[in-house]
Amino acid sequence: MLEKIITKENFTEEVINSTKPVLVDFWATWCGPCMMLSPIVSEIAEKYGDKISVCKINVDEQPELAERYNIFSIPTLMVFKNGEITNQSVGVVSTENIEKMLF
Repeated sequence: MLEKIITKENFTEEVINSTKPVLVDFWATWCGPCMMLSPIVSEIAEKYGDKISVCKINVDEQPELAERYNIFSIPTLMVFKNGEITNQSVGVVSTENIEKMLF
């Protein structure tokens, strides 16, 4: 798995302080659409892993992070650049749409 598992303990280091753009996937194990999006996120990680970081946050295990970023629906994807949110989407999206969010 090329995606990094994010917790409140490593969030700042892996996402906010990253020198690369970061794609963050907010998800949960019980979420059907999240399971549909997961292989797409993995494909992005494999394809662009040298240019971006891809991170996953389980909202059930990290409720503080979900609350901090007002995650009300999942899956939610957020793109962080230089510690700031530059793009986001809710629901299942295509590889092409994720690429547009990132680049």
